[in-house]
Amino acid sequence: MAPLPSHSAPPDVAPTASDSVANNYAQHRRIVLLTDGYSNAFVAKTAISLLRYRTSDIVAVLAGSSEAKTAQELLGAGGDIPVVASLDEVVDADAIYVGIAPPGGKLPESWRPILLEAISRGIDIISGLHDFITEDPEYRAAAATSGVNLWDVRKNRFKSVATGKPFRSDCLRILTVGHDCSVGKMVVSLEVQRALKEEGLNAAFLATGQTGIMISGRGIPVDCVVSDFVNGAVEWFVRENEQHDIQLIEGQGSISHPSFSAVTLGLLHGAAPQGLIYCYEAGRQEVKGLSGIPIPSHRELLRAYEVAGNLRAPCRIIGIAVNTRNLSSEEADDELTRIRREFQLPVCDVYRTGAQPLVEAIHKLREAIVGT
Repeated sequence: MAPLPSHSAPPDVAPTASDSVANNYAQHRRIVLLTDGYSNAFVAKTAISLLRYRTSDIVAVLAGSSEAKTAQELLGAGGDIPVVASLDEVVDADAIYVGIAPPGGKLPESWRPILLEAISRGIDIISGLHDFITEDPEYRAAAATSGVNLWDVRKNRFKSVATGKPFRSDCLRILTVGHDCSVGKMVVSLEVQRALKEEGLNAAFLATGQTGIMISGRGIPVDCVVSDFVNGAVEWFVRENEQHDIQLIEGQGSISHPSFSAVTLGLLHGAAPQGLIYCYEAGRQEVKGLSGIPIPSHRELLRAYEVAGNLRAPCRIIGIAVNTRNLSSEEADDELTRIRREFQLPVCDVYRTGAQPLVEAIHKLREAIVGT
């Protein structure tokens, strides 16, 4: 399938078949999710998110040998979407999406026969890993013969610094920030956008990570943009979407994270959001993947985000989203009540209790800034 460019390229960037800003991943309507050998909640989180947010576009989960018959049984999402052992069980697939995010971002070598078979059948391959398929000679040669697309979601060539010029004053920008990685910033952005759209508002989700890009169709893979250009890439993407009244910008990392704080700050200053939604996972005390490194208190982080954000433009925390997946229903209620009382802010778990408190906070901010 030929790529469908849907917008202009940023300054100094020529669209290519592997640039996330040039491709429209939303064009795929018969997707096979590949998780073979890695069908667990930790590694297959990309597949799980796609099952939740692009359900109607997914025709199968290719999981190799598995007793599970459906995606719901295998990964806890996707309902009756079938689990298959080979491409022979799938009719008219138009793309394989790599559904895993393993440590190190390497494409499993055991998948090579599967991917080469898919290419020979005329099926596009879309990968969000750091290990680029477009730089593998064997995959490239096979794709050239079959005429299919190989797309690396993270691959980009942004080479523009931010200008700091003001955005459209009546375009409300809401950025999700967090106390750590993998706490639900993307999910919160998507759920709030969905709730706003249900009210008839012109709200857009701006993806900044590989999974969000695969869901929405396009975006900025900020963790693969050269550090000098992160602010500029984000600024450009925000400006490209100023026709929307409200932007829900997907956050990344944490401002206190020993490894990824630079990306977080680049997003904060590139987007210049007026509102921040603080996200955290209840019970998490240490930085994920870095044992022994404590996460600062919520109060410290709330202040850090507001101080850092206001160095660029006026902004404030407007609400808190709690990920209570490891708590019982009663424990979750107690956690939300405690945080609500402590910080006097709207608080919710977007899955368990819905996004409405955050939607109402956005309405209040919009009225204060825009007047409507």
